[in-house]
Amino acid sequence: MQTSQSSASENSLAVVIGANGGVGSALLAELRRENLYAQVIGLSRQSTPALDLLNESSIIECARYLAGLGIPRLVIDATGFLHNGALEPEKSWRQLSPEHMAKAFAVNAIGPALLMKHFLPLMPHRERAVFVTLSAKVGSIGDNHLGGWYSYRASKAALNQIVRTAAIELRRSAPNAICVALHPGTVDTRLSAPFAKAGLEIQTPAVAARCLLEVIAKLDSSHSGQFFDYRGDSLPW
Repeated sequence: MQTSQSSASENSLAVVIGANGGVGSALLAELRRENLYAQVIGLSRQSTPALDLLNESSIIECARYLAGLGIPRLVIDATGFLHNGALEPEKSWRQLSPEHMAKAFAVNAIGPALLMKHFLPLMPHRERAVFVTLSAKVGSIGDNHLGGWYSYRASKAALNQIVRTAAIELRRSAPNAICVALHPGTVDTRLSAPFAKAGLEIQTPAVAARCLLEVIAKLDSSHSGQFFDYRGDSLPW
């Protein structure tokens, strides 16, 4: 992967969605430290305006807000759902439930698809711009050797297909724009902490954010529609 840096114009925006999460807040802080964009905007259910992936109206309102501020040249979707107090990753098909699957697909696939619907049209048509969504290696069908985690795996696999499909459409109107899925690795956050195993490489959110931004800086239009990890290595679908 060759380095491709974009020059920041006076009205350039970097946007992090899910900015109140572990990885999202670290990405927001690192982007502000780098100072490559005129403004770095964090959006979440707690921001103003608020963005709720389960409410398309809120996504539309946030898109209008960004359009009034400038041109989004980097949009990072750092949202995701793996578990909560009531729903845990399934170890067997015996644990499958419509409620769990619906929740996983709503947050991990439908919500990001709606972000693409309303945010991709805001990106410049002739210049380099990047839309990133955080996927997961366990969403790779080709890399699935252990089974389990049905809802999370399937919803992230769906997300990867949505990225691929959106990238094809994006190329028609914005040939220099990039739409990719990135696997951040195992990060020390509430989402992954209960499932950390001995010997597994675990990164702090700050380290994960720096790794992801290094990968993003090296992307060019030939990488659009692909799936990479935090090292910049291509992952199988």
